[in-house]
Amino acid sequence: MSVAAGLKGDAAQQAKSLYRQLLRQGDQFAAYNFREYAKRRTRDAFREHRDVKGEREVQELMQKGLKELQSMKRQTVVSQFFQLDRLVVEGGKSGKQGGRRNDIVRQKDTGWD
Repeated sequence: MSVAAGLKGDAAQQAKSLYRQLLRQGDQFAAYNFREYAKRRTRDAFREHRDVKGEREVQELMQKGLKELQSMKRQTVVSQFFQLDRLVVEGGKSGKQGGRRNDIVRQKDTGWD
């Protein structure tokens, strides 16, 4: 039984809403590694505490989640100041046109292909 299923009505929706907010905020990080870490950490934390049934414990976890969300909001703003080149795995549309399928490939620093 999950935390959201064990709660009644409004509290369950609040837990689901917090989960979605944390995942969306994690997508705002400029660096790929931070984005993936934030999403993984959020999923793992909610999975770890899915069997919590006590109302007091659930409220403490919700408060902790809200603090994490506020912290993550601050960190995403800071991360926007220090943007680096996107990684190849991110699928960004940067680089030069090349290849047979007209896909975008990253230009090498050496100057020769």
